[in-house]
Amino acid sequence: MKRGIIDRFEGNIAVIEFDEEMKDILKDKLPKGANVGDVLVFDGDQIAIDKQKTDKLKKEIEDLMDELFED
Repeated sequence: MKRGIIDRFEGNIAVIEFDEEMKDILKDKLPKGANVGDVLVFDGDQIAIDKQKTDKLKKEIEDLMDELFED
């Protein structure tokens, strides 16, 4: 199993970050509702959104942003 994060969409292509490597995947291969920032699990031909990891990552980013922009 591999994990990747959706970095961005370019037309019908999703750019996925795997550690330090970027790969393009057709957007229609992704699960419905997949968004930028979602953590994806690649298991053979199956691709799923890892909701728990996505939520954890978003929380970590929000916490970092809060620290950066504290009054």
